[in-house]
Amino acid sequence: MVRALMCLELILNAVNINFVTFSDFFDSRQLKGNIFSIFVIAIAAAEAAIGPAIVSSIYRNRKSTRINQSNLLNN
Repeated sequence: MVRALMCLELILNAVNINFVTFSDFFDSRQLKGNIFSIFVIAIAAAEAAIGPAIVSSIYRNRKSTRINQSNLLNN
């Protein structure tokens, strides 16, 4: 599960790079891509703060953090 959170962070960083690059490429006067990337960074910060808490809670209840071993919808 920790790997999944790390992969999600990498994906969000790639999205930010794309927003900033294409915002500058198409219209450098408007800052829509830059502003939207700031929102994505804020969401990633919240995910980085809440993610480990969720992982530790699942570990306390299930004694495992593997995604394929725990079916959270059944219990």
